[in-house]
Amino acid sequence: MVKALEMARRAARKAQEGLYEGICTVYEYKSTKDPITKISHEEETAIIENLPCRLSYENINAAVQTDSAAAVSQGVKLFTSPEADIKSGSKIVVTQNGITEEYRASGEPAFYSTHQEIRLELFRGWA
Repeated sequence: MVKALEMARRAARKAQEGLYEGICTVYEYKSTKDPITKISHEEETAIIENLPCRLSYENINAAVQTDSAAAVSQGVKLFTSPEADIKSGSKIVVTQNGITEEYRASGEPAFYSTHQEIRLELFRGWA
């Protein structure tokens, strides 16, 4: 029974990963020390590169009426392997279908045995 369950999970994970159409690079803003001057400064550091992934879009046609105009709302979710350590607030640069876009992980990932899902928002600079 346990072996059958493990085989089913491996097959499900392989199917999930077969849907990955993009790659991403994950950045964190970290303190680093200059080896010559010994002065610390903050800089963007790539912690994961060329990670296979897939973007999914929600609410593409949803519009919220405001006093001046209708604002279009779109939810973006990143699917990738559950082993990738992507922290909330990380900058994630995704290339999928020939388009590269910068996002920010807007919350904690939802982990599953086959993948993880991370809600994204457009990156507008480090906080």
